[in-house]
Amino acid sequence: MIDRVLIDTLNIKSGEFAIKWKDKLRAAHQLKHYHKLEDSAIHASGIPLFKQLSVVLDRGLDNDRIGLFFMEKGKERLSGGFPVSEVVYGLNLAQKVVIEYIMTEFAPQNSIRMYQSLGALTTISEFFLLGSLYIIKGFIHETYSNMSKKDKEHLEMFRQYFRDDFFFVKEKK
Repeated sequence: MIDRVLIDTLNIKSGEFAIKWKDKLRAAHQLKHYHKLEDSAIHASGIPLFKQLSVVLDRGLDNDRIGLFFMEKGKERLSGGFPVSEVVYGLNLAQKVVIEYIMTEFAPQNSIRMYQSLGALTTISEFFLLGSLYIIKGFIHETYSNMSKKDKEHLEMFRQYFRDDFFFVKEKK
């Protein structure tokens, strides 16, 4: 069972987590596209991420909910001109923010929280791993959709390199 305090903290203080995430993004010199964004835009895009994590910790892992959330993020970032590698790395930095909070502020408060944190860390890791997968799916799906409208002559070559039907199945709305 995951401590209700952790779930509520991620939800209520999602803005504070988003600020810490923004600071990590700013410190990563290789994230050129994130550096072009205003601080307020990064902060605003981080809040729903941490709120979504709190929902997952509360209700459990739901691939459909996680998939839709991250596919949309992948599509948004592709439209914004981001390379998928930067988006996945940015997601990794968000995970670090949460883990650092748990290990430095939440878990050390008492031994029960330390024990509960182990289960939470597993769920958090799965959330971010699925997030990476679905961000990539969003990128590829959006690329495929764009190519099927604007670049049909290269569509077969695209299918040749991205053979997995997982990336081309229509997402549920």
